[in-house]
Amino acid sequence: MFINYTINKLTTIDYPAILTLWESSVRATHHFLAEPDIRVYKSLLSDAHFDQLQLFGVIGEKGELKGFIAIEDKKIQMLFISPAARGTGIGKALINYVFQHLHVKTVDVNEQNLQAYDFYKYLGFAVTERSECDGIGKPFPIISMKLP
Repeated sequence: MFINYTINKLTTIDYPAILTLWESSVRATHHFLAEPDIRVYKSLLSDAHFDQLQLFGVIGEKGELKGFIAIEDKKIQMLFISPAARGTGIGKALINYVFQHLHVKTVDVNEQNLQAYDFYKYLGFAVTERSECDGIGKPFPIISMKLP
């Protein structure tokens, strides 16, 4: 069954919910990160950082953020879904939205996050390159992917 989600533009008012969802999603999916790593990445997610991104999300019936996508320079910078909402089609809906409206076709994904890698591969993304370290130089390999 396909659910037609409404995609909303997120604003500064949504930043606390974005950060909360980001952390709960990372803890549920990024098992390769130690607690100090999570703290480092979380410290990088400031209002100033969010201000540089185009942010879109799905809001639940009770007003809770169920998932969000962040775009910068026609590239998916973040896609996080609430652990309770994973597998419901929200991620696919968000990617479809940015593909249709912003023509976004690229993403980087942690190599150790096999669920995310498999998700993007399922949607048709193909590997274009691999980096040994992430954007801040930590030893977490990054896979760059692109839609044809």
